[in-house]
Amino acid sequence: MMAGAEAATESQASGSDDGAGGAGRKPDADAGPAKDKTSYDVVIIGGGPAGYTAGIYCSRGGYDTLLLSGILPGGQLVNTTDVENYPGFKSGIMGPDLMIDMREQCARMGTTILDHEVTNVDFRGSPLRVLTSNAEYEARAIIIATGATPKKLGLEGEQTFGGRGVSYCATCDGPFFRGQPIAVAGGGDTAMEEATFLTKFGTEVHLIHRRDELRASKAMQARAFANKKMVFHWDSEVTDIVGDENKVRRIVLRNNKTGAEDTLDVGALFVAIGHKPNTDLFEGQVELDAKKYVVLKGVGQNTSAKGVFAAGDVHDATYRQAVTAAGFGCMAALDADEYLSGDADAAGNAAD
Repeated sequence: MMAGAEAATESQASGSDDGAGGAGRKPDADAGPAKDKTSYDVVIIGGGPAGYTAGIYCSRGGYDTLLLSGILPGGQLVNTTDVENYPGFKSGIMGPDLMIDMREQCARMGTTILDHEVTNVDFRGSPLRVLTSNAEYEARAIIIATGATPKKLGLEGEQTFGGRGVSYCATCDGPFFRGQPIAVAGGGDTAMEEATFLTKFGTEVHLIHRRDELRASKAMQARAFANKKMVFHWDSEVTDIVGDENKVRRIVLRNNKTGAEDTLDVGALFVAIGHKPNTDLFEGQVELDAKKYVVLKGVGQNTSAKGVFAAGDVHDATYRQAVTAAGFGCMAALDADEYLSGDADAAGNAAD
């Protein structure tokens, strides 16, 4: 069992497209699989912190492992600049650099990593099948680590100022804006939770909501209304994000009822309008909940499909942190090991 080996040497691992963070660094070239090789013990779908961690554990456990990272590998962290809350980096690390380090560590353990996008899967029988535009792969076990994508406002400034004042994670980036006014766009529980958290750092937090009442639970609303640092902007939407080469300086608001526009000086805009799990590929293959997150079954990272496990934001709608994603990747790999070890034992008993 690989659990003992991992306990002896615990490896570091953790999770969008701001290339500036990884300037000057490129991942080592991956050797790629042997020609026409299409059968593996484990196939991991997704190349963020959950996927790379799962690859590290599976490969160190002696399993022939393929990781299909997609055409934009690295998860949300490749769009993040400074990462200060991932253990092991006393001075922090750039998000893209963290993903490059994890990818290289994963490859060094023996994982085959391909930047191929999965187009279809079939989990209805054995072996399990994964299809890309390049090949069809077979596996004894699958780990789904495709993550979730933050919903965006659709403004050009989101791309321009990503990692420089526009964020989708208060826990990740809130401390960077200590002593500054902060804006939060949204009106649900996530927005209330993010805004309340940000009052620890901002001089004031402006909550911008397009309606005249919140969608959040009564309890979350009560906490927000009671916070003296919260300023509410009703019937309003963010229409533009303005800044310089360094960071966000202000946002433009438009009142949906009057059409009037106003500017708001802020150091950051946190967009908190929800996430979309990247699970379209798995509909009809594993059980999904009402919001399309993968449903875990029993203890651990098991899904409703035999031999298929899930790790990271693809099932976790609560924490959504790089370090928790990495932890889930470890758990999925250990669960896959237990499953494959049992599978091998069963095969041996049948042969006897």
